[in-house]
Amino acid sequence: MKPSIPAEELLRPGHQACQGCGATIAMRYALKGLGPKTILVVPACCWTVIAGSAPRSSVGVPLLHSPFAAAAATATGVKQALVQKGDLETQVMVWAGDGSTYDIGLQAWSGAADRGEDILYACYDNEAYMNTGIQRSGATPRGAWTMTTPDAPGSQRPPKDIGAIVRAHRPAYFATATPAFSEDMVRKFQKARAIKGFRFIHVLSPCPPGWKYDPGETVSLSRLAVQTGIFPLYEVEDERLRLNMRPAKLKPVEEFLAPQGRFKKLTPDQRRAIQQDVERRWEAWAA
Repeated sequence: MKPSIPAEELLRPGHQACQGCGATIAMRYALKGLGPKTILVVPACCWTVIAGSAPRSSVGVPLLHSPFAAAAATATGVKQALVQKGDLETQVMVWAGDGSTYDIGLQAWSGAADRGEDILYACYDNEAYMNTGIQRSGATPRGAWTMTTPDAPGSQRPPKDIGAIVRAHRPAYFATATPAFSEDMVRKFQKARAIKGFRFIHVLSPCPPGWKYDPGETVSLSRLAVQTGIFPLYEVEDERLRLNMRPAKLKPVEEFLAPQGRFKKLTPDQRRAIQQDVERRWEAWAA
């Protein structure tokens, strides 16, 4: 039987990520899906550090650092330069955190999506500004501790609905992924590579220091996010949404919350409210 995940490794040992970093596992699988004919554009984020100091790099493909707010615009320029050279095969991918995607760089990828630029935008979402000390971002869940929301009840705002924002742009392809479901993730990056136009993949990437859990639990938390309904796995093509995983019965949200220190100040009422919110949203997803 042919392996479903390519054996070639484009993420090198010796990178500078934290132990158990979900964003590093995610990059490994993304590159397995895309292959060596890929150029990465990375704005300010954890991966600015993980990639290593120039001229060295922890990835086996070209990597271009961009200003925080301009990753999608930079990728558009790289893609147009390749086209002018007659290279229609190399994939240009933005690899950005939630800070750049939900907040500081939203205008750039929104413009690229509106123009239908032929680039892939991947957001590895660890739900806060982790590289600069764990500050709240537009992706931070309600009730989560961060350095800028340190007191109970934590973040008082719900996260932006990035899925709805992306879908409003009618991209050529949109999908969610997370490292625990590696075959699903690799398949989605392979699929995105074969599609022309603006594509977007939203990757949930657990962060041990930011979420405050044992580094050995990164994959299990990634899996629980899906099994509890916190982070559904789905694809959108031709504006039609298809769930990739439909658990017969959702696990209690508490199984996802309990291992994370960022949620330790949640009250019982807040925990019940999160469970009810997930159940309401899941009914709409599974309808």
